[in-house]
Order: sequence, then C-alpha cells, then structure tokens
Amino acid sequence: MSEPVDQAAMADEPTGEVLDAADLISDDADQVASADAGATPRVAPGQGEEVDQLKALVAERTNDLQRVHAEYVNYKKRVDRDRALARQGGIEAVLRDLLPVFDSITAAEEHDELTGGFKLTADELAKVSKAYGFEGFGAPGEPFDPRLHEALMQMPDPEVSEMVIRDVMQRGYRINDLVVRPARVVVAVPAE
Repeated sequence: MSEPVDQAAMADEPTGEVLDAADLISDDADQVASADAGATPRVAPGQGEEVDQLKALVAERTNDLQRVHAEYVNYKKRVDRDRALARQGGIEAVLRDLLPVFDSITAAEEHDELTGGFKLTADELAKVSKAYGFEGFGAPGEPFDPRLHEALMQMPDPEVSEMVIRDVMQRGYRINDLVVRPARVVVAVPAE
C-alpha cells in the first residue's frame, strides 16, 4: 500500500535542483537596480524600523566623520601657520642679535679695513642673511621716508627741492617688509 503524500512537507524539502551562480547574481542585480530606480527594496515585516534606525545611524556617523575631517583640516592649517610664524620669529631674533656685527662690518668697510679672510666671511654672512630677506637701507641721496628713517638732524640745503638723506649715522635694516631698525640719518631740507 502506498502512504498518503503530505504536500506541505514536500514543499519544505529540497528538490535537488542546483541553482546557477549567474541566476543568483542577476537576481541581486535586479534588486539593486530596482532600489536605484527609486523602488522600495523588499523588507521583511518588522525590519523597516530597524532599517530606518540603521540609516539614521549611518547619517549620524557620516556627519561625525565630516566634522572630524573639517576639524583636522583646520588644525593642520593652524599648525602650519604657527610653525611658519615661529620660524620667522626665530629668524628675526637671530638677525636682531647680529645687528652689532653688521654695524661693525659696515664701519670696517667705510675705513677700508675689511680685507682678506675677514672680507670673505663678511661677504658670506651678507649672502646668507640676504637669503632670509635681511637687507640694509639708508644711503645719502635717498628721499627721506619717516617710516624707514629716523632724522637725527636737519640741515638746510639750497640745492634740494625735497627732503633727502645727506649723511647716514647708522644704517637701517629690514627683514622682508618688517623694519628691524630704522636708519638714523641727517636730513637735507630745502632752504627757504
């Protein structure tokens, strides 16, 4: 005798049919394409809430990541700016301390006492300091500029039509556009 066949039990048993990987991939691709096209993906009942929570969590984490990235970029800019300012401050401090050396070299040049190895050393020091933007200014005949020059004396001169430097008592120095020390000068002023 044959036993009755339970149809419901047979539906749960594997049929022995082998699914092809291409069929599985195409099914997944169809689901992704339908999700991209604005179709709502198939979600089991009760999972919609969980999906919404996960989406909110992803959005929150994305915002956190963007904020941290922006903070890092700002921090890096601030550190780079502070590093450049500290470097420039160090250069200015060293060059300010060397002002008496440059004054001595200028005095030696004016008296033709800078010769031999001392001249080579002075030339090398001038070359290195110039690489950092350090330069001297203030020479006879230049127009007087109160932002760059400190007038120690004024002398009337009928030959000039504007205030010019007649003599330089002490050279001025600047680093790039920053005046380290103004030039101390004697100014020739137009005679009345």
